[in-house]
Amino acid sequence: MLGWILALLAIAAIAALFGLNKISGIALTGAKILIVVALVLLILIALGIVAIA
Repeated sequence: MLGWILALLAIAAIAALFGLNKISGIALTGAKILIVVALVLLILIALGIVAIA
């Protein structure tokens, strides 16, 4: 999941450099959503609610 987050952030940065604001915004929104999902999973794992098999 970290790989997807970094890829989306890189796409957002490159698109912003070329002035492609719509693509940059979409990539940044996707990265934000994945960051929230990763943080929620990390908290659930830390509390022992979710176990990774």
